[in-house]
Amino acid sequence: MSGDRLVDGYALVVFDLDGVIYLIDQPIPGAVETVARLHGEGRAIAYATNNASRRAADVAELLTGMGVPARPEEVLTSAAAAAQLLGERLPAGAPVLVVGAEALRSEISEVGLKPVTTADEAPVAVIQGYGPQVGWADLAEAAVAVRAGATWVATNTDRTLPSGRGPLPGNGALVAALTTALGRDPDEIVGKPSPELFATAARRADSGRAVVVGDRLDTDIEGANRAGLDSLLVLTGVSDAAELLATPAERRPTYVSWDLTGLFDPEGVVRVPATDAEHGGWQVTTGSDGWELSGSGRALDALAALCAVAWRSHPSGPVRPTSPEAVRALEQLGLAA
Repeated sequence: MSGDRLVDGYALVVFDLDGVIYLIDQPIPGAVETVARLHGEGRAIAYATNNASRRAADVAELLTGMGVPARPEEVLTSAAAAAQLLGERLPAGAPVLVVGAEALRSEISEVGLKPVTTADEAPVAVIQGYGPQVGWADLAEAAVAVRAGATWVATNTDRTLPSGRGPLPGNGALVAALTTALGRDPDEIVGKPSPELFATAARRADSGRAVVVGDRLDTDIEGANRAGLDSLLVLTGVSDAAELLATPAERRPTYVSWDLTGLFDPEGVVRVPATDAEHGGWQVTTGSDGWELSGSGRALDALAALCAVAWRSHPSGPVRPTSPEAVRALEQLGLAA
């Protein structure tokens, strides 16, 4: 992009949290300054997270403690959304087996349902969300309850969680274990990539447009697409350039940037894909044994040109650089052989 700031085209910015604003319990470089700048310009912000281990107020407190001022009403969690779904469908006081953190139990209580811990308590539903203490015994109780006829709702199916040591098992890994044991999928999956969280957030933009900022193609970006919203993939979390090139149409973002500074800096963001294989000083040529990248310019423009080729279903393979500038661009993108 050149000239215009990306953020100026939108009335609301919806952030994912893990991998975008913070990593575990530390803010990602530039996040505090970016959010402060958005607040300073009077721009509307929302946070949408699949993490079901914290309530909205806890998330807002965590963010504020990191230097990112946030109000509970700005935070949308998959735990609250899943609990609300069950609260609308079940009679008051109905027993619900909770597999997850204490925050998820609190959300179930908040909507007038009774959280329980064993299948012997005859739960009419099982709600499953991420919790660092979830173990085999919890999954066993859930399996017994679901086989007995309980409705099974998952807050989300994120395969991994970002961490300072690399991706760790997320709620999706635990849901997959239960799926294997039961031979079936959950009845409902509430969090991203389902569009509900983003659609709810987008309504806060009134007649304006909303843009979703996320680090995962399989949840944030697909969820934005399913909600009919533009999206910005930041390369600070789970998904990388290699995954972007191979991603199917439903998971392709509108823009890509290194980090959140791309919201304000036209030189730090690119629209994808480029219109063709020649873009921003780069040219991508294809052959039966891979691609060649030649030219010079921003690494993000090289990525946009590569997306133009990859997303037109050309056979993929190693990307070979034909100039020192191309070597550096591929190294920066993590695509060097």
